[in-house]
Amino acid sequence: MHAEIIAVGDEITSGQLLDTNSQWLALRLEELGIPVRFHLTVGDDREALAGVFRQAIARSDVVLVTGGLGPTADDLTRDALADATGRRLVLDAEALEHIRRLFARRNRPMPKQNERQALFPEGSRVIANAHGTAPGIDLDVPRSAAAACRVICLPGVPAEMREMWVDAVAGLLRAAGAGGRVIRHRRLKCFGAGESQIEAMLPDLIRRGRWPRVGINASQTTIILRITADGADEAECLAAMAPTVQTIRQCLGDLVFGEEDDELEHAVLRLLDQKSRTLATAEWGTAGTLAQWLGSADRDGRRYLGGTVLRSATSLPGALGLAPDLAEDPSPPREALAQAMASAVRDHYRADYGLAVGPFPRFAPEAPTPDRVFLGLAGPGGVSVRPIAFAGHPATLTAYCAKHALDFMRRELLK
Repeated sequence: MHAEIIAVGDEITSGQLLDTNSQWLALRLEELGIPVRFHLTVGDDREALAGVFRQAIARSDVVLVTGGLGPTADDLTRDALADATGRRLVLDAEALEHIRRLFARRNRPMPKQNERQALFPEGSRVIANAHGTAPGIDLDVPRSAAAACRVICLPGVPAEMREMWVDAVAGLLRAAGAGGRVIRHRRLKCFGAGESQIEAMLPDLIRRGRWPRVGINASQTTIILRITADGADEAECLAAMAPTVQTIRQCLGDLVFGEEDDELEHAVLRLLDQKSRTLATAEWGTAGTLAQWLGSADRDGRRYLGGTVLRSATSLPGALGLAPDLAEDPSPPREALAQAMASAVRDHYRADYGLAVGPFPRFAPEAPTPDRVFLGLAGPGGVSVRPIAFAGHPATLTAYCAKHALDFMRRELLK
């Protein structure tokens, strides 16, 4: 059994509204062991809707539709579903009475057009909507080459849709055989190499048709490996994924810094905690990004003692007490500057480690060789400096440099 999710509405296709319903439903379907193969969005066009419904019914066992069940002329889901399945719309008296009662409870007259919400393709079952005027539609559509397709239409209002899923739809799908197996994922987070390099380091793991499946994607320069398995229960899924997780860790070594919602700041703070060490930061180019990340992850301030943000050379003496002659030079050697910043912030906060990000150079994407940003790290063993290439998409450069600084700290702590 596999599923398809269709979101209906011009407000979605035009980009005016973000479709969160499809994401939520996909997660719920996977909890029932039903993989989702397609997500579609279609505007309020009856002919287009009917065509999309015909296509979905032909290729998917379960089709979940959200939106287009309102009372207005542009709410066309019920009409298009009737067109796609060759059925007439019929009035459901019980659904109509429910809608009337809702208006009465709200002490409002019911407009004539709300009667449309009690129309259903012939043969449908009504899915109750306790707090809204748009009942859901549950329809089995026979197919010549496969078992019947189950089409379930729900309102686009997220609160109503979710309530109807919990109260009715999940149970309906379980009764139809879903829930016998579950789908689970594990995510490994990596930093220090690109997607293609990491894929090359893995022995044929990222291959179509492999089980458990392994997928790879990048998010703000972090590489995420996603392992997926299905089984009778969560324990069976986790057991099936364990050898793959072990292989990935063996192949990638310390490129892997965490799992699931871990970020590099969490990995650094864990290592600081293990070694009972503290950290302070000084940032120029990253403009406080490290302080925000570390401060949010270490809310009680046990390991991250604080940070200093600089934006010009004139602030060096006042912020970190550095020698005036270093500040007087409008363009001091950036390597020496990163080193001095790291030592000064360590002393200023009386921390075990001081981590510094120097100023960013001017972004020049056409340069034959990229300019560099210098990172400084001062600790019990002395001060070291690491240059990193200032290259990549401008939108990710700040995160890229901040993550390199955290990775510099992480690898020092792993020694």
